[in-house]
Amino acid sequence: MDFIEGAALRYDYTSYDDETNEKKTMQALKGVDISIKKGEFVALLGHNGSGKSTLAKLLNGINMLSGGTLYIKGLDASDENNIWDIRQSVGMVFQNPDNQIIASIVEEDVAFGPENLGIAPADIVKNVDMALKAVRMEKYRLSSPSCLSGGQKQRIAIAGILAMKPECIVLDEATAMLDPLGRQDIMNTVMRLNREDGITVVLITHYMEEAALADRVIVINDGKTADEGKPSEVFAKVEKMRSLRLDVPQITELSYLVNKEIKAFPADIMTIDDFVSAALKIGFKEGFSYKKEKKQGNENTENIIEVKDLTHIYAAGSAFESTALKNVSLEIKKGDFVGLIGHTGSGKSTLIQHFNALEKADEGKVFFKGEDINADKSKLKSIRQKIGLVFQYPEHQIFGTTIFEEVAFGPSNCGLSDDEIKRRVKKALSLVGIDESMCERSPFDLSGGQKRRIAIAGVLAMEPEVLVLDEPMAGLDPRGRDEILSNIKKMHDELGITIVLVSHSMEAIAEIADSIIVMSEGSVEMYDTCDNVFSQAERLRAIGLDVPCMTQLFSRLRSEGLEVPENIYSVKEGADILVSALRV
Repeated sequence: MDFIEGAALRYDYTSYDDETNEKKTMQALKGVDISIKKGEFVALLGHNGSGKSTLAKLLNGINMLSGGTLYIKGLDASDENNIWDIRQSVGMVFQNPDNQIIASIVEEDVAFGPENLGIAPADIVKNVDMALKAVRMEKYRLSSPSCLSGGQKQRIAIAGILAMKPECIVLDEATAMLDPLGRQDIMNTVMRLNREDGITVVLITHYMEEAALADRVIVINDGKTADEGKPSEVFAKVEKMRSLRLDVPQITELSYLVNKEIKAFPADIMTIDDFVSAALKIGFKEGFSYKKEKKQGNENTENIIEVKDLTHIYAAGSAFESTALKNVSLEIKKGDFVGLIGHTGSGKSTLIQHFNALEKADEGKVFFKGEDINADKSKLKSIRQKIGLVFQYPEHQIFGTTIFEEVAFGPSNCGLSDDEIKRRVKKALSLVGIDESMCERSPFDLSGGQKRRIAIAGVLAMEPEVLVLDEPMAGLDPRGRDEILSNIKKMHDELGITIVLVSHSMEAIAEIADSIIVMSEGSVEMYDTCDNVFSQAERLRAIGLDVPCMTQLFSRLRSEGLEVPENIYSVKEGADILVSALRV
């Protein structure tokens, strides 16, 4: 028998109609068959709402079956007497680390699981040391989790599972909030545990490059199994994956597009090394060169936000004292589209919360249109109306009973007329791609991506001059991510508002931002155009970041003699260049 073996798995959940209070039963899983061998590494893919997380919660007994059969390590998962043993064997890391962290000190939280398993104290110490080192959080072992960033909390949650050394680890979007080096570290750790210790891994992810590392990929769609096979087999079906609201690794998409024009080029490549080898095998046309048009920058010279010598210390004077910002100074011009990147815990979220005085600096000042935002507290309400902030988990901002009520909340509190409120709600919903006919629906009935758009609409309805978004795409499926990015670009182009976008996706930032602020250890490491920032790959990697996948590829091709710039960010542009450059 396989380590995990399930047949015709069904899971029903109950909801209630808001108006009639009638009970409704919905099916999250509709007959899934799944088998995973001991020591196998399986990636579980699917769009938001497809049933992935529901299936994952069945694997360690958080959810109980509605139908079908499921055996974990030979134990019947429908028998409640087996749940304790199953949970000892299968550790789960959730999307949101706040759902998993319970202790007030990091090392105590990581030790909580091993202690409850009755592991010897000396071994607990070794396990905690191993786990913290694996997630690069050793220096925070005596910190309070409440003082950590979202990404740092996620690392602690992962460490808590690693410290228990389970036979199987299920990771539900566990790397969504991590910086590129953090994601790489976690994946290296997971692969080492899988290859060297024989731990079975089930990875739920929207990062297709992570899924490509697995032995096998299972695709879930609408509560059913839609595809299954080796990563190369599944990702070769580019059009099918797109129809399932999913993606393929960028290198695979590029090889697919090149193959459509040059049949001699393989269509299913998954790594940069293999792509370069395939390109060199065909060869490049003599004398080929490509020059990229320079992106036109913002010509406005008026500063809308100015930060001077900003320092912020959390829990000053206590044992948990932590300096989040160190003498930060920067200027953002009116109409700018600025990307804000940095390693986990670099100070990004702390910085943007100073823009509208949600946090107050220990030293330094923040100016909005030349005015110190903290000089007159009576003006703070007006400042916060003009500088809108969308948090890391935008769906947590939602509380209205209908979509209209949610989006109208801000304008309603400004004393505006009913007609003006309706106008603003209609306009905001249009900008985020939500149809006006949905106004009377509950926002809590929407998918994760739709909830985020509603949260953004609620901020847009205030008609801010500056929109700050903190990781709005984290945890979204590829289509949801692309829709959010498209909506953000639309807001910038149509409204002319200043946008600051915080993201760990180098590809998203490269394609959409005009300039980039790079933060490291609470300071501004770089602030320049996308091209100038991403031309410094080694410097970025040294602080836990990376450059976009296409930039990495074209840098390699340049080193092989192809006369192209390195600042290529989009797959389409890369395909156009290579179709012209390769010998046919």
